[in-house]
This record gives sequence, structure tokens and C-alpha cells, in this order.
Amino acid sequence: MDFLKITTNPIESIEKELIKLNIASTNDTYIFWIGQAGFLIKFKTNLIIIDPYLSDFLSKKYKGKIFPHIRLMAPPINSESIKSLNYSFCTHAHSDHLDPETISILSKNNPECKFIIPAAEKEEAVKRGINREQILTINAGQSIQLDDDIEVLAIAASHEKFKINERKEHHFLGYILNLNGVSIYHSGDCIPYKGLYNKLKKLKIDIALLPINGRDEYRLSNGIVGNFKIPEVLDLCKKAKIPNLIVHHFGMFAYNTVSEEELHKLKHFDSPYLRVIVPKISNLYRIEIN
Repeated sequence: MDFLKITTNPIESIEKELIKLNIASTNDTYIFWIGQAGFLIKFKTNLIIIDPYLSDFLSKKYKGKIFPHIRLMAPPINSESIKSLNYSFCTHAHSDHLDPETISILSKNNPECKFIIPAAEKEEAVKRGINREQILTINAGQSIQLDDDIEVLAIAASHEKFKINERKEHHFLGYILNLNGVSIYHSGDCIPYKGLYNKLKKLKIDIALLPINGRDEYRLSNGIVGNFKIPEVLDLCKKAKIPNLIVHHFGMFAYNTVSEEELHKLKHFDSPYLRVIVPKISNLYRIEIN
């Protein structure tokens, strides 16, 4: 998309802004960051959510452990207040992406919502509270036409490595959403792997949503699987010719984030070929096609 404009607007709250957008008539696309790898996307009359972690499930699960998973930011919206949800995407089954205390509420309160889940994780999704009848499964290389203006393509993600079951189903996925010609890539949790750059270049991505919390042996040896490092996401966008980057997977847990110095450098990253957005939960990002 050669004429894509992204504007940043401060908001009072996501809940109030969604009410305004439901009343307004617009063809623009709106993105809210909801912390960690989570995003809400408003597109025409559709409300889409990706990898929401809106509870305190992990701090209870890991209480007393080496990494206690204490939230550094409060959920910017209550799961109970998310209504009229059309599509919910899960990239993999780690609980900050497939949170039982969030998705069970979303499923119950949004009975018409479709949950797009890696085929390898269907039964796990049901265990965590998603109504089986609401689930659409997908595997790497498959696409689903969700409505006339929304198509999703799943691609493999390497969460430090690939995880594939005996049915050749990938447990870790990234999603490319085509919203009436605007292509948005959410990598899920991922690191660079052979063929990824060329694959994305061919798909002509307009906006990439990429994690930046990195990885190291200490975290990995204690069960924390890592993601892209900041230089790697910049390199990916350069090689794949992606003009817009919104980073995520920072600021939630003290042991698994990046420094303020690194975020400051990203905020002031200057390139005529790449716009980098370090999102805030107090901002709304409006995507316009000129």
C-alpha cells in the first residue's frame, strides 16, 4: 500500500473510544495496543482482537518462582467490557497469548465471535474456555476468507525453534491480515528463520507488529523462550521492505522486557524507508489510505 498514513491520537480510554468508533461511519482502520503482544483492531464494522492478556493469571501461576510474572501495567480494558467482538486471533498457547481468564470471558460474552486458533492447539483452546463451536482452526500456509474484506494467512513462527506435531501442524503461528488491501503482519512470538524475509517481501506487508523482548541463555534455561531482538526487527523490515513497524512484547514483566534506553532509541529511529512506532496503551493509531 503506497499511500498509507498512520496518525497517533491520545485517548481517554479504549472502552470510550470503541463506543465512539461504533457510532462513527468510517472506512479507516484503527489499532489499539492492549499490552504484551495484544492488539485490538477496529475495521469498518468489525472488531478484531489478537493475543489478549487482560488478567493477572500468570502472576498467580508463577507466584514464588524465579520469574514471578507480576504485571507492570494494568489491563487497559476489562475483558467483560469487550462486546460485539467479531474475530479473535491466537498465535500460540502460551498463557500471555491464550489467557484462560481472558478468552473464556470473550467467548461467553461474544457468542458470534470466531476464534482463529492454530490447529495444533484446538483442544487446549477448548480446555481454556473457548466454546468449541466458535473455533476456526488454521495451519501454516493456510488462508481463511473471513468476510468480503478480511482475509487471514497463517505462516510459521519460530519461537526460538519450530514446534510441529505428528499431523504437521505448527504450534506457533504468525498471521497476515488483509483488511481491504491493507496488509498487517503479526508475527506471534518469533525469531528470524531461513526464508522468512523473502516470504514477507513477496506478500508486500504494509504494517508489521513485532516483539522486541529478545532472548538469552539465562531466560531460556529458566523456561522463558525468546523473541526478536531490536536489531533483528529493523533488519527484517529493511530486507522485507516493510514500511511501518509497531513494536510490542515489552513493559509487561520486569524480567522479559527492554530498557528505557533501548525504547528511547527506537522512538527516535530515523529512516526515510521505515516508520517505527513504540506504542502506548493511551494512544489510538489510525490508518488511512490516501
